Amino acid sequence: MSDKALVEAALFVSEKPISVRKLSEITGLPEKDVTLLVLDLQKDVKKTDRGIDLVETPEGYEFRLKPEYRERAAKLAPFSDMSEGMLRTLSIVAARQPVKQSVIVRYQGNKSYGYIEKLENKGLIVAEKSGRTKIISTTPGFEKYFGRSTEEIKRLLVAEKK
Repeated sequence: MSDKALVEAALFVSEKPISVRKLSEITGLPEKDVTLLVLDLQKDVKKTDRGIDLVETPEGYEFRLKPEYRERAAKLAPFSDMSEGMLRTLSIVAARQPVKQSVIVRYQGNKSYGYIEKLENKGLIVAEKSGRTKIISTTPGFEKYFGRSTEEIKRLLVAEKK
């Protein structure tokens, strides 16, 4: 069994980024060796014509779709079934977070209660009770799904308005 292939397999099946420490535990290799294997995998991915990148995040390493393939391949993703209303609700949360549920309802109407519940069930937002309303924010699952940080998405939204 190849150590490099084992590291690649672990990164591929993981739902979230994996730290070098965790990869070391999985493979039984020293962290220094795992780091070299990850860097070697990154080189392999970059030098070949592939639809994915191996990126480092604050939590560890993960495979992500390259931006140029994201739009067309997204139809296969687990959240491609979101309605326009859900996407609008999600964009309000991303742009204004933390945002009160009452603000979203003001923009979206009463259907937003259902949208919020569905988005929460999908793990894209979190809603915390605050008095008579809820305070809503995106989750790390949101950033993973869209392949960008919420700050980057906010910048894109602002740039699009201009």
